[in-house]
Amino acid sequence: MTVSQSVRSRPPGAARRGVHPALTLTVIAASQLMVVLDATIVNIALPHIQSALHFSTTSLSWVLNAYTLTFGGLLLLGGRAGDILGRRRVFIFGILLFSLASLLGGLATSSGWLLAARALQGVGGAIASPTALALITTNFAEGRERNRALGVFAAVSVSGAAIGLLAGGILTEWLSWRWVLFVNVPIGILLAVVAPMYITESERQPGRFDLGGALTSTGGMIALVYGFIRAAQEGWSDTLTIGAFVAAVVLLAAFLSIETRTRQPITPLHMFRNRNRAGSYAIMFALAAALFGMFFFLTLFVQNVLGYSPLRAGLAFLPVTGALIVTSQIASQTLPRFGPRRLMGTGALLAAGGLAWLSQVSATSGYLDGILGPMVVFGLGMGLLFVPLTIVAVSGVSREESGAASSLLNVMQQVGGSLGLSILVTVFGTASRNEATEQVGRFLSSATPAMRAQFQQTGQLPAPFASNILSHGISMAFELSVVFAAAALLVSLLVIRARASEMDMGNMPGMG
Repeated sequence: MTVSQSVRSRPPGAARRGVHPALTLTVIAASQLMVVLDATIVNIALPHIQSALHFSTTSLSWVLNAYTLTFGGLLLLGGRAGDILGRRRVFIFGILLFSLASLLGGLATSSGWLLAARALQGVGGAIASPTALALITTNFAEGRERNRALGVFAAVSVSGAAIGLLAGGILTEWLSWRWVLFVNVPIGILLAVVAPMYITESERQPGRFDLGGALTSTGGMIALVYGFIRAAQEGWSDTLTIGAFVAAVVLLAAFLSIETRTRQPITPLHMFRNRNRAGSYAIMFALAAALFGMFFFLTLFVQNVLGYSPLRAGLAFLPVTGALIVTSQIASQTLPRFGPRRLMGTGALLAAGGLAWLSQVSATSGYLDGILGPMVVFGLGMGLLFVPLTIVAVSGVSREESGAASSLLNVMQQVGGSLGLSILVTVFGTASRNEATEQVGRFLSSATPAMRAQFQQTGQLPAPFASNILSHGISMAFELSVVFAAAALLVSLLVIRARASEMDMGNMPGMG
């Protein structure tokens, strides 16, 4: 039988398997790992990026938000592009775009240059990531073979955060912060070269691109995040702050109008009609804000207050990742017994408790007696949440829409994390400014004439005073993050009504 005859005789929806399934899976999993770890590999390098490119602490959050906003905003459009244009073709384009953006970011000589490259990285990731998952269904037969491939894909996605923290520490300490971006270039080029050899192209499907919906939603969220961060720097009465919020309202209203009228919307709004599914999206949106905030602020704390090196900082975060992985496995095994509502409620309660504990951090806090315990508690809670959230999000939808349902949950994570971090940065900036006024007064009252002259020349306070300012701002940000976790707890208790018997475990990507 020839290849063409084999293709014609294949049942609809069946996978076209290659002769090297292990290599095929390696290429797909490696691409997902590269995209996933990029969210955390940059985290560890943030203090060095801040120093090299002269970011303020509040504007530094854009290094993360520029990536996550474009990634989350265009994720559904990237999946649609793979369906319409061919998944392998779009996958390779996304990987190459991601690699090019990484190269440009590593060469950045200004903050604006780096942020533009990070935004372009997000576009590449949004194209490559959903296509990579879809390629598994194209290249692996349904059943045991596909489930095994999906299991590897899920494991890579979960472990990517830990690998990114370690890799970021190693590259920043041994080479430079620029290598957390440069490292993607040879990997991406290699993947793009070998992909046509081992990955089978998918059949194109008819459809239309909802560019209007994708651009207005992404633009609206960028304007909203910019408004909060601008408020942290210049205040709420600033003209650009007000203009950003007005632009956000207009763009998001236009997005809703487009999505309700277009024949093939990029965001399937009908997914929100189901009470349980809408609740799972809301919980993910709120908790992603707390998760992004924890990594961002504690990265600054362990390096700028505790004086950790980048590598030691990466190692310091491993316990929270380990706790998350352990309890996510427990959640997947106990979900049929306890049901999603109990697991979500317990997870949200633990997350809120860990964040409340973290809000007690101060300049005198150490790693063992100040942040290790609350980090682990928070990680335990998040691990209990991810599995039931994903299953509730895809339960009750058709096989054809399960990908859109799970992708929308990912969008909620990225967009919620970006928006939540910008709000936390606003609180941090306001609290830091107020504390700075008090700390400057204390310094001037006890400083020698030479110390005062140096302060007037540089504008920088000695380390103990600067640590107090940073720690106070972080503490206030964590107090607000408790509110996010509490909101997730209320939604899990009051909105979620799903029962274990109603959950379709086999409908979730990577399970069944």
